[in-house]
Amino acid sequence: MKLASHRAGHEHIAVVGAGFSGSLQAINLLRHDGPRTTLVERRSTAGRGVAYSTAHPGHLLNVRAANMSALPDDPDHFLRWLADRHPEQDGFVPRTLYGDYLGDLLSDTLAASPDRLALHQAEVVDVVPVAGDGFDLLFDEGDRLRADAVILAPGNLPPHQPTPLAAADLPSAVYAGDPWAADATTGLSPDDTILIIGTGLTMVDMVLLLEAGGHRGRIVAMSRRGLSPHAHADGVMAAPLNERPPVHPTGALSAVRRRATHVGWRAAVDALRPFTQSMWLAADAGQRRSFLRHLRPWWDIHRHRLAPAVAARIAAMRRSGQLEIVAGKLQSAVATGKGAIVDWRPRGEDAIRSIEVARIINCSGPQGDLRKTDDRLLRNLVARGLIRPDPLQLGIDVNARSEAIAEDGRPNPGLMIIGPMTRSAFWEIVAVPDIRVQTWALARRLCNAQWVEGEGL
Repeated sequence: MKLASHRAGHEHIAVVGAGFSGSLQAINLLRHDGPRTTLVERRSTAGRGVAYSTAHPGHLLNVRAANMSALPDDPDHFLRWLADRHPEQDGFVPRTLYGDYLGDLLSDTLAASPDRLALHQAEVVDVVPVAGDGFDLLFDEGDRLRADAVILAPGNLPPHQPTPLAAADLPSAVYAGDPWAADATTGLSPDDTILIIGTGLTMVDMVLLLEAGGHRGRIVAMSRRGLSPHAHADGVMAAPLNERPPVHPTGALSAVRRRATHVGWRAAVDALRPFTQSMWLAADAGQRRSFLRHLRPWWDIHRHRLAPAVAARIAAMRRSGQLEIVAGKLQSAVATGKGAIVDWRPRGEDAIRSIEVARIINCSGPQGDLRKTDDRLLRNLVARGLIRPDPLQLGIDVNARSEAIAEDGRPNPGLMIIGPMTRSAFWEIVAVPDIRVQTWALARRLCNAQWVEGEGL
């Protein structure tokens, strides 16, 4: 299979953010013989992002290694890397190893094309359109970089701040608003009681991190419904669906339930994978809101699962009583000399309960509302009218081509967004299998790449 390509007017593209999405975008631009590319990252390490920067070996991938190739046209790429570097690993491997894989892929690309790909460590604080064409990227130290097109890869933003905690104005030693901050778990005594806000995948990561650090005290994880992720399981793959399920949330739910009685819920949910993005794109605003309001919590725990070993460890901690997952709503928090007293109301009850904790860690999920972000670049782009919040407050408004929608409602073909912040347009865009396709498709379009063989051209 041969690939022919030529540049489509862009001589220089800047990719802002060198986590998984941004690094893979830069790699794909070069793989498609695209224009000169500068990859800009404010952190000292490129290619990993937050998700794969963990050093804790107990943080495992939530997807089997067989489906974690970064390259959609080479599905065994990650497996070959594992066989060469870590032949003892298979199945659900540590995320730190996947970070090594991404780092190697980026390093190899930089070494192979030093004149076409540059990595620049700096923080981009603004993007200014240039009269005529192109953009100037403004760095925090005052320098500028001119580019014909800009691709933003902001990744996931830190969690939103629950209103009671924002109002409480707790000291940083008591309240960790960002679970991935370096000091989120430091300064704790082994027997301290800890409250985690949120019961999803980030909560699981935090619990494993605390346990690995020798924490023995009580951990209470709280969310409105008290739902936590299910585990992956081995099983026979069911036959694929022949047609797309109904777009309406009620119809889709009914279809999955019917199929689950025959093939099991995991296979029934997995069968939706080839259709999920098209279902979301076909749904109207009311149907999307209905899904988010009524079905999203259940979708998350069934769709985004835990490695079996991780699920077993969490189950053991719950059986021992060290970890308690509760359904309830936070009411207030008041700082004490040793931590905070938190009032909360259990789901379905009127009575308020209190718990005294040494620390509160916010694992409620990434912020999606641009109106509330503290990110300097995103705030400046909103102020300039170059980007706008999406109608569902899930991230940045983009079209099906990943082009940013400006304040006036028009797409900007020179400013593109990739990764989880485009979930309002695509929904399924938070995991490797989806982002690798997004970055691949965008690179093909920007490079005017066409398959010479395989598509009848």
